[in-house]
Amino acid sequence: MTAPVLAMTVGDPVGIGPEITATVLAEFSGRDDQHGVAVADLAVMTRAVDVLGLDVELRPITDWSTPSAGQGVIDVFDIGVLGDDLPDWGVVDARAGQAAVTAIEVATKAAMDREIAGIVTGPINKEAVWKSGSAHLGHTEMLGELTGVTKQDTMFVVENTKVPEHKLQIFFATRHMSLRKAIDALTVDTQVDSIERAHRALQLYGVASPRLAVAALNPHGGENGAFGDEEIEILSPAVERVVDSGLEVAGPIPADSVFHQGLSGRFDGILSQYHDQGHIASKTFDFDGTISVTVGLPILRTSVDHGTAFDIAGQGIADAGTMRSAYTAAIGYAPFVDGIRAEYLPK
Repeated sequence: MTAPVLAMTVGDPVGIGPEITATVLAEFSGRDDQHGVAVADLAVMTRAVDVLGLDVELRPITDWSTPSAGQGVIDVFDIGVLGDDLPDWGVVDARAGQAAVTAIEVATKAAMDREIAGIVTGPINKEAVWKSGSAHLGHTEMLGELTGVTKQDTMFVVENTKVPEHKLQIFFATRHMSLRKAIDALTVDTQVDSIERAHRALQLYGVASPRLAVAALNPHGGENGAFGDEEIEILSPAVERVVDSGLEVAGPIPADSVFHQGLSGRFDGILSQYHDQGHIASKTFDFDGTISVTVGLPILRTSVDHGTAFDIAGQGIADAGTMRSAYTAAIGYAPFVDGIRAEYLPK
């Protein structure tokens, strides 16, 4: 396979996104296993490189098929939103929000047109996006509309220091809602759907025979109903149904042990029941190494899982670890893009 072209959107141009993008692209320049392109105004990347003191050349390109120029060169697909009149670092700004939105639109179109293998997204500021006139709640919703997909899932990928050759993928049955509403949203049918979608995503992203575990909701897995009956009434019946259909799924397993078991190599993926259940486990274990993949899209999209850090933007001190992990993951997933597209492209 030829080296995949990966578009890196910097997110909000007055946050740390340009700095961590420049850092990673400088590190990967000259490698023949990928070709990374920053998607931003050229002046934004120039300012980031200056802040970091990087000894690199910025090369504006207009064609995704432009060959990589090699070591010490960062290619920039100039989106032409801000020009040379850049907003101040760390300030919520409508123009910055528009630049973030435009970069996502440009990169997504290129991925849908098969001009690139995938996109790696930097952190956006939702308030700035809304000030620009966009009504999107965030990256995921925007990508869904741009690709024609109505249901997407988040897959966390945890770099595993316990078993380095084994990555752990974490999925979420519910996401951005209150804990009370998340519990109320659990039914046998929705749980079956979440399990099947997670299992299929593991296959599409390179796990030939996935081993999936379902996290319990209540302490000690409910202790046979003493601490809650969701395991008895919802989770166990859902697991039994998918096992009967031929999937390798275990659970529900108490949440205070299932993530340890996954990191020890027993499972390839874990279905978390609510947002913080999976987030706390993964980010406590490896905050900088945990990255997000949006599954359900007909394109490859990996992302950092942190914010714009306006308080340190422009100081050249931002840690690029999560962006590096997101970019490395995109390189690894690039061979599976055709299968991802075939599965999720709206019919």
